[in-house]
Amino acid sequence: MRKHPAKKAPPAGPKPAPVPRACPAAVSDDAEREIGRLSRRSLLRGVVPVGAALLGWRWLITRREDNGLPWPFRRALEINEQLARDYYRTARLSPAFPRSLAAEPRPNGDEGMSDDFDPERWMLRVEGLATSDGQSETPITLSLDAIKALPRTDVVTELRCIEGWSQVVHWAGARFLDFARKYPPATRTGDPPDVIREPEKLVEYVRMATPDGGYYVGIDMASALHPQTLLCYELNGKPLTLEHGAPLRLVIPVKYGIKSIKRIGTITFTNQRPSDYWAERGYDWYAGH
Repeated sequence: MRKHPAKKAPPAGPKPAPVPRACPAAVSDDAEREIGRLSRRSLLRGVVPVGAALLGWRWLITRREDNGLPWPFRRALEINEQLARDYYRTARLSPAFPRSLAAEPRPNGDEGMSDDFDPERWMLRVEGLATSDGQSETPITLSLDAIKALPRTDVVTELRCIEGWSQVVHWAGARFLDFARKYPPATRTGDPPDVIREPEKLVEYVRMATPDGGYYVGIDMASALHPQTLLCYELNGKPLTLEHGAPLRLVIPVKYGIKSIKRIGTITFTNQRPSDYWAERGYDWYAGH
C-alpha cells in the first residue's frame, strides 16, 4: 500500500493581543458610589414628601374644633354643602325600584329610642307654624290618624347608610310636602305662606327630634319638600316596628340614612340652622348624595 506523506500544518500566525480587562475593584467602587448616590436621592425624594405630609396632617388635626371637627375639615364640608345645594333640583329623584327587590333594612342606631316609650300615648308636636297672616302660631299636637288622613304615597327607594351599605325598601306614608301644605311653616318675609308657589319665602330649615330628645336632625327646607320625602308609617307593606321607628319616622331618599330620623316626636320649622346629632360628632350636616 502506498503511503501518502503527512500534511504539514500551516505556519502559525501572530497571536491576537489579549483584550484588556477593567479592574474588578475599580468597577465595584464606581458601582457602589453610584448606588449610594441614587439611594440618597431616592431617600430624600421619599422622606421629604412624607415629612411634609405628616407636618401638614399634624397642623390640620391640631386646629381648633368647629362643631366636632378641626375647622379646616368643617370648612371643606361646608363647601361640599354649597356645591350640593347648587346642583339640587326638586325634579332630581332618587332612583325607584320594583317592589320585588324590597327587603327589611338594618335597624342601625338606637339613639333616642328609649325603652320606656309607649307608642299608644305618642303625639307629634309641631312648632313654628304660620297663621293666615304669616305670623308664628302656637304649637299643635297631632295624632297618627291626622298623618294618615293626608294623601298616602308609596316609594320604593334605596336607603343608603353613611357606613357604606344600602337596601331597597318599600316605604309608605304622607309626603312632607303635603304635610307642609296642611300645616304650613312660617315665612321669612312675614307674608302668608304658599308652600307650592313660593317655597323660597318659607323659613329655611326643619328640625326633628325624638320624644326624649336623644336624637335630632336638621334638614334644609328644600330637601324636606322634595316629592320623595315621607313621614312614613309603613315598611314593606306592614306598620313600622319599634326598632324601625314606629309610629312615625322620616324617609328622605336624597340624603344618607342618618337624616331619616326614627320615632319623630317634634317637628320645628325655623329660620335658624338646627343642631344635628351626627354633625356634632364630625359628620356632614347636609348629608346629601
